[in-house]
Parts: sequence; structure tokens; C-alpha cells
Amino acid sequence: MRALVCEEFAPYEELSVHDVPDPELAEGMVMVDVKAAGVNFPDVLLVEGKYQMKPPTPFVPGMEASGVVSALGEGVQGVEIGQRVIVATMLGAFAEKVPAAANQLVPMPDSMSFEEGAAFTTIYGTSYHALKQRADLKKGETILVLGAAGGVGLATVQIAKAMGATVIAAASSTEKLQIASDAGADHLINYAEEDLKKAVKEVTGGKGVDVVYDPVGGDLAEPALRATGWGARYLVIGFAAGDIPKIPLNLVLLNSRDIRGVFWGSWAGQFPRENAQNIKELFDLYEAGKIKPRISASYDLEEFKQAFADIMERRVKGKVVLTT
Repeated sequence: MRALVCEEFAPYEELSVHDVPDPELAEGMVMVDVKAAGVNFPDVLLVEGKYQMKPPTPFVPGMEASGVVSALGEGVQGVEIGQRVIVATMLGAFAEKVPAAANQLVPMPDSMSFEEGAAFTTIYGTSYHALKQRADLKKGETILVLGAAGGVGLATVQIAKAMGATVIAAASSTEKLQIASDAGADHLINYAEEDLKKAVKEVTGGKGVDVVYDPVGGDLAEPALRATGWGARYLVIGFAAGDIPKIPLNLVLLNSRDIRGVFWGSWAGQFPRENAQNIKELFDLYEAGKIKPRISASYDLEEFKQAFADIMERRVKGKVVLTT
């Protein structure tokens, strides 16, 4: 099969796609013929050795895919050959075939395309867990979403609106803000041209927001925290800007603010039943037309460098996928 292989940690430009033996199918495992795979910021960090998890090399990166079940290992029940599924794995998705445990599969709605399926689990799973379990977002509250046109940012705009919140979308260009607006954002802030804290305070009448969703980090973190009100929850999602911010803790004390980390993958592994319920509720929102992945670009597996570059250069407006 064709697969993107990371022989050793290195800049992603040094990786290549080549033929490798088909993976073996162990007891209790399911083989999935991959149709599409979602590309995420952590995938790039992983191959460059910059992620918190460092798997032994060589390995095939890719943490999520959609496809069709092609073989069942001994003892597998509740899964059928030919079934359309979404696969959630930390590794292995950037290939023509990926083995997975039965509990890593989610049956895909018939109305969902393979590209949408590959773009769904990580961004919506992360965002829903962040808003539901970590922020405890309430109807009528106000949320500031940074990087609002990126994968998790756009998912958060859609989910927060579905949960009844007022959404302030912040991004770095008019084009990106228009995409966030189309997804349902109530207010728009261009933080490349406006003072973020001042703009948020104006929108909220000086009160500040109840929740901040921050996948960007860098220089935006402190002004975003300063733009929160009493008892606000600041969600740390990631650091797309590259720099990990250092927050003055007196800002947390002053308004009884909370800073809460969000690591959906680890949480999902520790709380599989709660995660399964989240995914069910997300599928319900999808079927109701309240959320829908936006495919920024779709590339063939051999064009992975372009997909990775889109992410690292922050050109993605929604989600990038690779097809096999």
C-alpha cells in the first residue's frame, strides 16, 4: 500500500510517500480502506518531534480518517465488512489502509461524505468537549473564538451557536471573518487591524466575555484573557502562533477567572462512554443541519506537503484532507 512514512523526526518537507507492506490484522482489530484522512496541526508537530507524544520511528502519521471496513480480525463483533466508518487513531491514517480497534470506529452517517467524515471527529470532538465538559457553556453566554476560520475555530463557532451562545469571532483577515460570519458568528473582530481587548469590551458593553476559546496562543493570549469578565473560563486549545504565552497570574486572581486546558484525545481515551455520547450528539447536530465541516482543500496523499504547508502558513479556512 501507499503510505506517508516518518523515518525519523525531521521537517515535514523531508518526508515521502512510498510503498510499504500492508499492515497485519491482529485479533480484535478491524482493517479500514482509507478514502480520506483529516490533516491537523498536531500531525505536523508529531513528524517534527515537537508534539507531547513521540512515537518510535518509523511510523505513519495521521490521527483520523474515513473509509470502508475491508477485513475483520478474530473476535470482532458489531462491525461489518463494507461498513462506512470514521476512524480515530493517533497514528496510521495517512495510508491506503489502517488497522484499528473496533472501539476506535464510529459508523458514519449515510448523508456524510468521506471528506466530511475525515474532517469531523478531531475538530468537532475537541470543540464540543471544550464547550460542554470544560467550559460548561450556558445558553445566553458570550464566547470569544480566536482563529475563528480555522478547523477547530470554525467548529466552535457552529457548536456555540447551536448551544445558544453569542459568538464573537476573531481572525486575521476580512475573508476569514466572512467565513466565520457565514457559520453564524454574531460579531466579528479583525485582530490584525483592531485592538482585541478594546474591541471585545465595546461589543460586550464593557462586561467582557464569559468564555475564550484559544487555539492560537502567542501575542493574542493576554489581551484575550484581559477581555474576559467575572468568573470567565479561558480555554487553552493549542498554540498555532508558535509561541507558548506566559500569563501573569494576577489576571486570573482579579476577576476570579479560570484557565482550563483542553486535551480531547487524552480525555476521550479515559472517558470513552462520555466521548461516545458527545459524538452521538454531534451527529445529531450534523443531521439537523446545525454543524457542517468546511473543506478548505482536498489533496491526493502524494500532495501532503501542500496540505501541511497550508496549515503551518495558516491558510486553512476550515479543514484540509488527504485522499487516497
